[in-house]
Amino acid sequence: MIRVLFFASLREALGTAEIAVPWQAGLELPAGLIAAIARQQGEAAAAILADEQVICAHNQRVCKHPTALNAGDEVAFYPPVTGG
Repeated sequence: MIRVLFFASLREALGTAEIAVPWQAGLELPAGLIAAIARQQGEAAAAILADEQVICAHNQRVCKHPTALNAGDEVAFYPPVTGG
């Protein structure tokens, strides 16, 4: 399983704060995970998460480049944060 967390406006848009995605071949990269989320949550969810402004964290570290995922990992998606 991969634990997937959604924060702030993404949580509101998707209607959930967390899902579990069963581990399977093809989930090794975040794009594969987003495809699995689309199958589980619908294409609208995939479109929201594929937005280049959405930030992805893998095991509590922001992913600037695709990173290899493994069973038992945690992936979090959250909108860009602004400050001032």
